[in-house]
Amino acid sequence: MKWFKWLYIIAGLAFVGTMLGLTPFGPNPGHLDSSVLVPDLSLVKTIVEETGVPNAVSGIIFQNRLYDTVFEVVVFTLAIMGVRFLLANEQPSCTIYQFTDQPSIVLARLGATIAALIAVELAIRGHLSPGGGFAAGVAGGTAIGLVAITSSSQRMEALYDRWRIAQWEKISVLVFMGLALLSLGGLALPTGTLGTLVSGGWIPWFNLLVAIKVALGSWAAVLLFIRYRGLL
Repeated sequence: MKWFKWLYIIAGLAFVGTMLGLTPFGPNPGHLDSSVLVPDLSLVKTIVEETGVPNAVSGIIFQNRLYDTVFEVVVFTLAIMGVRFLLANEQPSCTIYQFTDQPSIVLARLGATIAALIAVELAIRGHLSPGGGFAAGVAGGTAIGLVAITSSSQRMEALYDRWRIAQWEKISVLVFMGLALLSLGGLALPTGTLGTLVSGGWIPWFNLLVAIKVALGSWAAVLLFIRYRGLL
């Protein structure tokens, strides 16, 4: 098996060497074209004008590259399903590791509150400022994780079942797919006035749906890891 290790090392060195040769700051920076170092802002301006949102990244993700974003949502959904499948045959953990000292609990819940507020901000105004649906979902999942490690696992699961989180997660995916098909099919909403909350056509709705999907999917994964592994 040693020759496998040497093969991996040689392949890794070859890959690094190739990347260094391709980078503009590679072996001979003296021959760099000055235009390489100057960003072309005309492309960003074009994207902003076409999408109607100041956040060009959101415009690219949810309009120019919407097809790729659809499959990113599908991959995340499959990842959550994979967690359920892989842990289905395991026995629940007898020991749940959580914060027990009051200062840690207070700080964790304070962090959860801040993360939740950031998630709402990014989901609603992600098309106007840096952020967006995926970032909002990560912030929401962080808030849920911080609450989970300071609360009873039974209470977290009861809330998950009471509010039918699994169903809402599936609904958000289906609605996102439906709106994405409409957008890819050529049905566009008015872009509105650039810089206002109600602008950008479908993009604000995509941000909101992706944020819901990622946050609720993270909730499911957190509960599964706590139930079967005893920790996050």
